[in-house]
Amino acid sequence: MTLPRTPSMRLDGKRALVTGASSGIGQACAVALAEAGAHVVCVARGADKLQDSVDAMTTEGWSAEALALDIGDLAGLKAAIEAQPALDIAVNSAGTARHAPALETTPEDYDAVMHLNLRAAYFLSSFAAARMPDNGGSIIHISSQMGHVGGIDRAVYCASKHGLEGMVKSMAIEWGPRQIRVNTICPTFIRTPLTAATFDNPARAAWIADKIKLGRVGEVEDIMGAVLYLASPASALVTGTSMLIDGGWTAD
Repeated sequence: MTLPRTPSMRLDGKRALVTGASSGIGQACAVALAEAGAHVVCVARGADKLQDSVDAMTTEGWSAEALALDIGDLAGLKAAIEAQPALDIAVNSAGTARHAPALETTPEDYDAVMHLNLRAAYFLSSFAAARMPDNGGSIIHISSQMGHVGGIDRAVYCASKHGLEGMVKSMAIEWGPRQIRVNTICPTFIRTPLTAATFDNPARAAWIADKIKLGRVGEVEDIMGAVLYLASPASALVTGTSMLIDGGWTAD
């Protein structure tokens, strides 16, 4: 009898690009892929902080390099990706939020959120897919539970993430024949420097605690297994969908 074998989640010999990689979820994604054997091109706007992160990774013996870049600059993004060797994995963790009641949203805030969360994500996907081999690749976007529900003062943010979810489904259909998989990871509130202000607000903290069924907020480590799974052959039949890491937020 020949027994099945669990697909490997090792990424030896693979090249990955991770945006938003200098801190928070993006940094955790870069570490997960590098620890599994991939060479990771770490992308962020702040060169010094990014290099510090890459230096810490290489000190661990992992393979990584820094690429200081604003992914909202589409011409610069396209040129940078075209200059890279072929990519096997692209993880987009860059994003922004400007929360306010819908009646108070300014066109400037709307444009800033859509510019990074949707426009840049769209073209990053396109540029990365063009650099992937025809026998497969994995594109992963860090979306949000707010891509599946609504939230207080989050009309613009939710619009950007709901749009991202629809974009991913369509790209998965288009690129399926090339074996390029496109998926999202949808976290709940993750404890990072960017979310500190939310947790410092008693009303917001109480709202979050009430919605997360597992009774705790997320840590970046909660995302690392998911990104590794979606980047690896273990998820070879997974595309056009989202992995909700929300502690049960969207269960009701």
